[in-house]
Amino acid sequence: MAKLGNPKETIEILNKYHFVFQKKFGQNFLIDTHVLDKIIKSAEITKEDMVLEIGPGIGTLTQYLCEAAREVVAVEIDKSLLPILEDTLSAYDNVTVINEDILKVDINKLVQERNNGRPIKIVANLPYYITTPIIMGLFEAHVPVTNITVMVQKEVADRMQSGPGSKDYGALSLAVQYYAKPYIAANVPPNCFMPRPNVGSAVIRLTLHEERPVNVKDEKLLFQIIRASFNQRRKTLANGLNNSPEIHLAKDIISESIQELNLTPSIRGEALTLDQFAKLSNIIYDKINER
Repeated sequence: MAKLGNPKETIEILNKYHFVFQKKFGQNFLIDTHVLDKIIKSAEITKEDMVLEIGPGIGTLTQYLCEAAREVVAVEIDKSLLPILEDTLSAYDNVTVINEDILKVDINKLVQERNNGRPIKIVANLPYYITTPIIMGLFEAHVPVTNITVMVQKEVADRMQSGPGSKDYGALSLAVQYYAKPYIAANVPPNCFMPRPNVGSAVIRLTLHEERPVNVKDEKLLFQIIRASFNQRRKTLANGLNNSPEIHLAKDIISESIQELNLTPSIRGEALTLDQFAKLSNIIYDKINER
């Protein structure tokens, strides 16, 4: 039976091991059982599943995962948490803790060895400063994943599911929606954590598309165009692409491509849908390869 998840138990285990929070790891431990239940429910974990947990901390969420899943692999960067995890997870024989930086772990290899290459589920209470690199790293490595359920800063969750015209809409929105369908499962106030963060949080589930929602000839080019379009939000789409240090395109290719998509020269990137960005990148790709 999972015992962690309330302030009393959390304080007891931290005091027992004289644990000191490290700011560089962005550590905020959950102390609300209702939120923990929501995460498990949102991730739709069953006894058939292998779950990869990123940043188990003292094992609060890990205990819940062990009871819901077939197998749990937890990757923790902070060496000082290992004895605590050994203690809090001692009742479970279906968990493996790896002391490593998740950005350096070959997750595809892990999935192949542990789950015969079949899709896994990923659950994480991520340090906010590293949310985007971790999520994008998982997407870009094409790790076989059914869904990713993560605790993130509320404003990041809003950005992930925003559409054109919204102030939250940007490169992250488009990248996430290219790979997955985002759904905010719960908003989580600061008092659900120890120590309390300065911002609100949200649990967001990213269900990976079985097929991409758009057809793209060159993924790398698509994301270069998207990033260039949002680097300077106040500029027009054409100016954003012309000024990009990442893509070097002739001005006539840019203007002709925008025109071919029946868009006005003054349009800004924030007005384009994912489908329009995909079509624009395919037009540009063809023009580059015609020359």
